[in-house]
Amino acid sequence: MADVISTTTNEPVALRLIDREFLIACPPDEREGLLEAASFLDRKMRDLRAHAKTPGFDRLAVLAAISITHEYLQLKKQAAPNADASVAEPGIAEGLATLRRKLEAALDAHVK
Repeated sequence: MADVISTTTNEPVALRLIDREFLIACPPDEREGLLEAASFLDRKMRDLRAHAKTPGFDRLAVLAAISITHEYLQLKKQAAPNADASVAEPGIAEGLATLRRKLEAALDAHVK
């Protein structure tokens, strides 16, 4: 299989989650989707913070990730009850994996 060389350069995008800012590099054509995902995550974290007993940032991030993943899997089951998520929608699985890596990198950079 031939290697595909991307000519797209990643650019830093500033994301604000609750009151913290993260810089995440992404290709220009993914910027809008990344900002939309960050906005969704921020809303989810703020909603969880309003109801959490211990609203630490890391705890809110984990709770939001679990909640969003649960919602995604429920929607996936409704859309294709007999299909494996990775087989039915490989593009979605790859996109989620990429987003997860970016969020992990941002959180790792913030913790250090």
